[in-house]
Amino acid sequence: MTTRRIKGVAVAATMAAAVAACSAPSGGTDGAAGGGSADSVVIGVPNEPDTLSPLLGYGKDGNSKIFDGLLARDADLELEPALAKALPEVADDGRTYTYTLRPGVKFSDGEPLTAEDVVYTYETVLDDRTNNTAKSELDAVKEVKADGDDKVVFTLKYPYAAFPARTVLPIVPEHVAGEQDPNTGAFNTEPIGTGPYVLTGWSKGEKLTFKANPDYWGGAPKVKKLTMAIIADDDVRATRLRSGDLDGATLPPNLAATFKDDDGRKTYQATTYDFRAVTLPTGNKITGDTTIRRALDLAVDRKAMVDKILDGAGRPAYGPLPLDDPWYAKDIERPQDLAEAKKILDGDGWKAGKDGIRAKDGARAAFTLFYPSGDKVRQDHALAYASDAKKAGIDVKVEGATWEVIEPRMGKDAVLAGFGSTGDPDFGLYTLLHSSLAGDGFNNMPHYDNPAVDKALETGRRAQDPDDRKAAYDDLQRALVKDPGYTFLTHIDHLYVLDDRWGDLTTQVEPHEHGFASGPWWNAEDWQPEK
Repeated sequence: MTTRRIKGVAVAATMAAAVAACSAPSGGTDGAAGGGSADSVVIGVPNEPDTLSPLLGYGKDGNSKIFDGLLARDADLELEPALAKALPEVADDGRTYTYTLRPGVKFSDGEPLTAEDVVYTYETVLDDRTNNTAKSELDAVKEVKADGDDKVVFTLKYPYAAFPARTVLPIVPEHVAGEQDPNTGAFNTEPIGTGPYVLTGWSKGEKLTFKANPDYWGGAPKVKKLTMAIIADDDVRATRLRSGDLDGATLPPNLAATFKDDDGRKTYQATTYDFRAVTLPTGNKITGDTTIRRALDLAVDRKAMVDKILDGAGRPAYGPLPLDDPWYAKDIERPQDLAEAKKILDGDGWKAGKDGIRAKDGARAAFTLFYPSGDKVRQDHALAYASDAKKAGIDVKVEGATWEVIEPRMGKDAVLAGFGSTGDPDFGLYTLLHSSLAGDGFNNMPHYDNPAVDKALETGRRAQDPDDRKAAYDDLQRALVKDPGYTFLTHIDHLYVLDDRWGDLTTQVEPHEHGFASGPWWNAEDWQPEK
């Protein structure tokens, strides 16, 4: 079997990528049940993508199964060649990147990959008419051109040190996708790529099934059938795993712990950039009040959340970057301080009523906090947050709802949200905080607008000197302490339980997105049977 990826030299990347797990035990007999064989795997995940088109954002951070990017990440998150046969040639002081394509690569419909497919993919993502909310991530790109059939040249508006990590973006076939509207075309649910797997079916809300691509340029996978079972409820997912209906699953810490003594299964724990936070919309009179925000930041007991909700599988979050990240500002840790929270509320005229809840100018310090139904970890975070807030005199009403209910209300109501990206601080922070992206889908959900933060984000994106970038991101993190648009709670570890049928499985450091792109199945195409 040909090695899928050729090891490359590490390119600037200081954060991290993805992770998870799965395998195949004895179990059911149909497409929604456990595989029961070495060549079939059924994985339980909590959600499904909205689209399978990279033109709309699917797989933009790599590991998409159906597609490949010019580059990929290995287990250690180093960038390495994928559709490109080598790492890019860099010229013009970091403004020009040239990629040479790997020869002989074909899409799963048999058509050859060409440089024009790469150009089409990037130009379509960047087109204002394409509904891709991640296009700001490619802001540095000025032009993409083909140089013959096998070379692609990117010209940047400004030197962007993190650019190579952006080229894990999956490449789509122009001869198929180019004949459709990228926003509404059939390609969104019937994709064709160069990847190790081919989609064979998608029952919305139930499962996605994939078969191995026998002509994959990296060699035909040993796992011939891969099924992603969509099971939103954590308890149901654990029950189906225990019954043998699933081969592996993503689970919260309390449920993963119940498999600890199961000799037939193995638990994988991956550290992450995935954080839980409460969005504080500026359009809400209460959550938009800076004093309320600061008081909530001081009232929350992050350590208790890690210990009690995550059973130690995580870390307190004092901002969007985890404590052990090299870009983390080391002086921003802050323990729970209810006395200080009450003091700043008193000082700004938020006075406690007979019921203990504060009010100012006729407005009661109360708001609704939504969490997605079925997500026990977010529910527990939301309830703990509300309990801590009440001790400071702020009434938080916790409600579970579907995303269909939550999304239209994100601009006015608080949400227990999850974010976190890997690869470079620019990748996660710009879309989280920049005012130009306020209300753009899940980007900048609270409509946060802080000129000092915007300036730091722009400096961090464009500066070439690492010290200048570090200073900018330090400034940003300190500004968030003074004017928090979110209450950052915890960075959570991802836990996966799977049948112990395959050997030498690995995980990566993960972003928020996990399930499809992460876990031990991040490289299922490379799995080898252990027995």
